[in-house]
Amino acid sequence: MPNSASARKRLRQDQARRLRNRSAKASVRTQLKKLRKAIEAGEVETSEKEFITATKRLDQAAAKGLIHANAAARYKSRLSKAIKGIKTAS
Repeated sequence: MPNSASARKRLRQDQARRLRNRSAKASVRTQLKKLRKAIEAGEVETSEKEFITATKRLDQAAAKGLIHANAAARYKSRLSKAIKGIKTAS
């Protein structure tokens, strides 16, 4: 346990940040799961709509440092490629 006042404050701040970060990461994962499900089902319109939301969430997470900027770009690129694939297959 922390002994000094500053260490106690740091513990409180870390706990609050941890909860906030976990919530934000979970929302990103949920959005990606929705998008992947739409892609697997071959729903072009739904997947395009979900892609816009997923892109926004990924960019926000990258801006806050929750995920690396290159990781966000990689996710977006691969998902965009998958959507283009189901467009051409349709």
